[in-house]
Amino acid sequence: MSPQELAAWRMHTQRLWSAPFSKPADVVRWFGAMQAQEYAYAKWAIAQRCRRTGDTQVESSYATGEILRTHVIRPTWHFVHRDDLRWVLDATRHRVHQINGTYYRASGLDEGPFRRSARVLARALRGGNELNRKELTEVLRKETGIDATGIRMAYMLMRAELDGVIVSGSVGGKHPTFAAFADRVPMGTSIPREEAIAELALRYFRSRGPATLRDFVRWSSLTVAEATAGLSSVRSSLKHRDINGRAYYFVARSTPKSPVSPRVDLVQAYDECIMSYSESKDVLRPDLTTRRVPNLNVYLHAVLLDGRLVGHWKAVRGARSLIVEAALYRALNTAERAAMDAATARLGRAFGVEARWMVVTTPTRESRRTP
Repeated sequence: MSPQELAAWRMHTQRLWSAPFSKPADVVRWFGAMQAQEYAYAKWAIAQRCRRTGDTQVESSYATGEILRTHVIRPTWHFVHRDDLRWVLDATRHRVHQINGTYYRASGLDEGPFRRSARVLARALRGGNELNRKELTEVLRKETGIDATGIRMAYMLMRAELDGVIVSGSVGGKHPTFAAFADRVPMGTSIPREEAIAELALRYFRSRGPATLRDFVRWSSLTVAEATAGLSSVRSSLKHRDINGRAYYFVARSTPKSPVSPRVDLVQAYDECIMSYSESKDVLRPDLTTRRVPNLNVYLHAVLLDGRLVGHWKAVRGARSLIVEAALYRALNTAERAAMDAATARLGRAFGVEARWMVVTTPTRESRRTP
């Protein structure tokens, strides 16, 4: 199987090409968790996998708490369905705490400040109250005297999220609110951590396969032993295939029909089709070792052509318009430009604005490595 065929297969399981979901919450449930540190673009990652869904519908699912945004899986924001959050935390909080341990200590944080802040945060958010980070910082300062600013406050809030004290409130964007975990997350029966890890493995390979064990280890933040045990628990539900010297796992399904080539997809930098892989991330990227690399600090997001990287983009928003600035590794032909037109139009519809794209000349650097 060629890298191109493998990339196309993933575009289907990632549901960028297969039948779209009917609502945003179904997308999030499919993945188990979706990386979401850039809120606006993370909403686009959901919308582009839905049928006739735009930014407004995703915002509504977030506001009602059907979709929650919290720190889980790795020390970064993720979208998680409210019915899944408890078991996802059971599977991964222990490892995230271990990863954060050095930073906790460097910030002068131990169990004492964490316990005191948890009590204060729970009390401040009781009864459906919601507060943003600045407001919670002031509450902690007044009631505990704890210096809760900057990175220190970030880790205190993350710890409270991981421990099931707080979770995202109804307001996202630049100043998101927090709410009491118990007010937003339905009560559920606790399951053993081993079962939670097994479910995480099944969700991962179902929604991201074909993928390798090492891909799963990196994505989940689990140890190799934990990830291997999770994979072993669900192996009867999976198929595997050796491709180019790697063992890939996936859920068997009928071979879907791919869209007419060329097909362009504009995906955000932290989309699951990018962040889900480590060992096999080269599948996404054609040989770019001799190409000039765009300034990835500016043009962060990915332009995929038939499922593989061909350039990067950023969005410039106006009141009623959106311009996609594209920094490409090569020129597009006439058919590929038409596919880029269609992808840009899909992005514009999601945000309810007219959209167009343009090629930009960006500061570049020579590279011997794939970006």
